[in-house]
Amino acid sequence: MLRVSVAFCCLIQVFHAPHGAAQESAAKVGQLPARDGQHDFDFEVGTWKTHLKLLAHPLTGSTTWTECEGTTVVRKVWDGKANLVELEADCPSGHFEGLNLRLYNPQAHQWSLNFSNAKGGTLGQPTVGEFKSGRGEFFDQEPVNGRAILVRFVITDITPNSCRFEQSFSDDGGKTWELNWIATDTRVVD
Repeated sequence: MLRVSVAFCCLIQVFHAPHGAAQESAAKVGQLPARDGQHDFDFEVGTWKTHLKLLAHPLTGSTTWTECEGTTVVRKVWDGKANLVELEADCPSGHFEGLNLRLYNPQAHQWSLNFSNAKGGTLGQPTVGEFKSGRGEFFDQEPVNGRAILVRFVITDITPNSCRFEQSFSDDGGKTWELNWIATDTRVVD
């Protein structure tokens, strides 16, 4: 009986040794668990004055920009795992209303940004990404002028009272990017 117990213990050691060695190896390499980013957008909760610059005709060689002034209101939903952005702006072409539902995926540690404007009334293709070192970068693929293009949305210059949003298009698979949308937000202090 003692031999069976010793043999059984040896088998357990053999089968568990690789698992323990893998854990030990991962610890030596310094692998860290994925960062929980559910509060990445907490900085933006509140009311902001928004200055927009829009490229008139993206991916056509146009250098004509339109400027708009507006207000952005951001509300936290689900304790920060989501938020709702309402943008209203007055542009030379008229009044604009946009809505962005941002959802955090805790398994992927990424956000999806889901935009709609009041004229269309439907959600567009989600732009998906994450924050690293204080910079948010999000991507998707959308049709523009009948062609599928890459879209990059970047959030930078984040301070307690200001931030910058940029959207760029690429029609060459990401080799080059054309900036076509810039929003500079300044917090409204009550």
